[in-house]
Amino acid sequence: MQTNTPPRSARSARSAKGARGPRSPRRTIRLTRRGRIALIATGAVVAGTAVAVPLLMPDDEGESRPTSLVVPEGWRATQVYGAVDKVLALPAGTTKKSLAKANLKLPNDAEGNPEGYLYPATYPLGEHPTPEKLLNAMVDKANKEFTGAPVAAGAQRNALNVYQAVTIASIVQAEAATKEDMGKVARVIFNRLERGMPLQMDSTINYALGRSTLKTTTKDTKIDSPYNSYQRMGLPPTPIANPGDEAMGAAIDPTPGDWLYFVTVKPGDTRFTADYAEHQRNVAEFNRLQQSASKKAESEAEPEADAKAAK
Repeated sequence: MQTNTPPRSARSARSAKGARGPRSPRRTIRLTRRGRIALIATGAVVAGTAVAVPLLMPDDEGESRPTSLVVPEGWRATQVYGAVDKVLALPAGTTKKSLAKANLKLPNDAEGNPEGYLYPATYPLGEHPTPEKLLNAMVDKANKEFTGAPVAAGAQRNALNVYQAVTIASIVQAEAATKEDMGKVARVIFNRLERGMPLQMDSTINYALGRSTLKTTTKDTKIDSPYNSYQRMGLPPTPIANPGDEAMGAAIDPTPGDWLYFVTVKPGDTRFTADYAEHQRNVAEFNRLQQSASKKAESEAEPEADAKAAK
């Protein structure tokens, strides 16, 4: 499976999401995370701009200043901190340091970590914005959305507390590119938990390593981290991102199905199955396409390199 990243490269089928089959040896075939290359590309643009400001107002010196902060779905807390620093023109790291005095109203399970509760939305900056004010606005919004129906009722219906539901939603947000796939990814998570299988989601590995990548290696899956869902059973200790409405909806009302594996063979073509042999075939196709794309990219790069050398 994956983490907050799209299908990884062919590092092989072993990077494809999916866990090992019922009694198969400990292989590294994984549920490959959603292959949203296009989406990831878009995400890179968003992350690069750090903050979207729909309105600009002139300050006392006539220069434009942002009036609002946009937090996109799926951003990690670290991205939110960086965006707040940027929009408020503060030194890097200021917002993260402000957590100690922000007095955020987080659930006990969070143990002071706001990951998952920095709700994706547009936040007005107001007259005298501070990191503490913005973080509190995000957490207050999350509490409003998460503690009432239907989230609280949906979590209870699935024998979860709200914090666990948010954690599942954060994985779904990282792994699925479409609303339809979100419901299916959530079902894979529930099916694996019910069967006592490790989640094997690459998105949790990426979170542990503080990265977003298309590749997850066998070495990566052996890291010593509570977020290593290849080595640890159950859910990670905290959410791995800040999920939006659709991901939360999937977490509390997953699509019915018996799926245990999924792999995004190509953008827009994510295949879910309960059959390990079928999953292996899907993974093999994924690898063939990745290898073909890699060779094509190399062949297209060669003439360009030759042209530069000729100059």
